[in-house]
Amino acid sequence: QLQAFGGGLVQAGGSLKLSCTASGFTFDDYTIGWFRQAPGKEREGVSCISSSDGSTKYADSVKGRFTMSSDNAKNTVYLQMNSLKPEDAAVYYCVAVRGAVIRWYDPLYPYWGQGTQVTVSS
Repeated sequence: QLQAFGGGLVQAGGSLKLSCTASGFTFDDYTIGWFRQAPGKEREGVSCISSSDGSTKYADSVKGRFTMSSDNAKNTVYLQMNSLKPEDAAVYYCVAVRGAVIRWYDPLYPYWGQGTQVTVSS
């Protein structure tokens, strides 16, 4: 089970840090990602991280603004979101899959958290 935390309301240009923890399994040898979905839009892959080597990938829309990190000892991953824009507003979901993935941006992960709302006011 995945649980995401940290969403909220922030002004444009502000920052938020999302957290995702797992229960029932450890993040060892998993790829953990963040997806988001805004009303009326498809789910979008935001970023992912490999728990084995810490490598990260990002959507072009968030590169340079968002940073994903992991703390395997705490079985937690983080998404630091800076310079937030109104178009970043969405429900953010933490996802996970065992092993590596090629098309990390495809929403085919077997494990999904409950989502946390991020609202950005202009």
